[in-house]
Amino acid sequence: MTASALPVAIVTGGNSGIGLETVKLLAADHQVYAIGRNQQTLQALERVTNVIPVALDITDFAAVAAFIATLERIDALVHSAAISILSTTFSATPELWQQHLNINVIAPAELTRLALPALRASQGKVVFINSGSGTLALAGHVIYSASKFALTALAHALRSEESEHGVRVATVAPGPTDTPMNQASRARAGNHAPINPQEYLDATSVARAVRFIVDSPEDTQIADIVIRPRRDKAKR
Repeated sequence: MTASALPVAIVTGGNSGIGLETVKLLAADHQVYAIGRNQQTLQALERVTNVIPVALDITDFAAVAAFIATLERIDALVHSAAISILSTTFSATPELWQQHLNINVIAPAELTRLALPALRASQGKVVFINSGSGTLALAGHVIYSASKFALTALAHALRSEESEHGVRVATVAPGPTDTPMNQASRARAGNHAPINPQEYLDATSVARAVRFIVDSPEDTQIADIVIRPRRDKAKR
């Protein structure tokens, strides 16, 4: 791909929810590669200045490696893609466990590994979109929570490992957020009630935290940002 005069950002899940809002904010002064699988929503991004939509399955590691090999630089890597299907330990299947771990943990780990040489060269930033479920597991969210706990561990270890190379690693952990993934999860659980905006974050509010991290000065290491809805119903 042609080298960009702008800093380069990659956003997974960049065609929906928090990822989409992050793409829009970063595109103000970055060349943004918005990774997603939905062709229709990706096509809409073709009209956004400084955004290159990329149709890519992040669990296809050979395809991910081929994509990374086309980039001459990477300044920011934002992991927003995720899956969340409600399940108890009793109802969970090995296939459901594997699906969540592949998308929520293994895929971001492998994408980061492949991007590290470029991130080290630019002394770039890695941002993991985690969840309140990454520190507090609730009944019925066992698989999603376990995957997000694992993502927390990945971020913490990566931060220590890459400090000497100048790569900074941050986690943004939002509470309940009004996104298509959350809406689909609620619908599968039979909950079709309207979302109370005081009990759910707006995806743009979370994206602004990512933008804050990307803009942070060189002498800072922002490790963890926790964002809760104004009316927080979590039992903590």
